[in-house]
Amino acid sequence: MSGDHERDAALAEAVRLREQGQAEQARERLVALAERYPEDAEVAYQTAWVHDTLGLEAGAVPFYERALSGAGLSPEDRHGAFLGLGSTYRVLGRYDSAVETLRRGLEEFPEDPALQTFLSMALYNSGEGREAVRLLLRTLTATSGDSRVRDYRRAIEFYADDLDAVWQADENPDARGE
Repeated sequence: MSGDHERDAALAEAVRLREQGQAEQARERLVALAERYPEDAEVAYQTAWVHDTLGLEAGAVPFYERALSGAGLSPEDRHGAFLGLGSTYRVLGRYDSAVETLRRGLEEFPEDPALQTFLSMALYNSGEGREAVRLLLRTLTATSGDSRVRDYRRAIEFYADDLDAVWQADENPDARGE
C-alpha cells in the first residue's frame, strides 16, 4: 500500500471508531496519525475533534490550530475547525482568542448562524453583552422560521441596534417597524 492509501484507510477507520462511540480508540489512532503526518490538516482536524468529543479541550487546541494553519481542509471541515477552536477557546476561558477565531471564521463564512451564535457567547464572556445580544437578535431574525418572529423582524432588527434607546410616548411606533 502507498503512504496515501495507508493514511486514508487509517483516517477512515479512526473516524468510524469515533462515530461508533469508541472515541478513546479513535484518539489513540489519530494521535499516532498526527505524529506521522504533522502537516496534514485533515488529520489534525479529526484529532482535534476526537479530543473535544472526549472532553479534552486543552488537548484539542494545538490540533485545531494546526488544521487551520495548513491547507487541504474541505470548506465544511474548515468551518468546523473555526467553530471547534472558537468554542474550545471559550470553554477554556480564553475569550479573546475565541472572539478572534470566530471572527476569522465569519470572514470566510459570512452570515453563518452557527459561527454568529458561538461568537455571541464569546462576546458575552468578554464583557461585550450588548454586542452579543445584538448579534443574537440579528441571527434570530435571519434564521427563524417562527411566524411571529418573522412578523416582528423589522422591529427586532431596529431595536437590536440600540437596545438602550427610550422613546417618548408621542413618537410614532410605525417608524420603528411595529
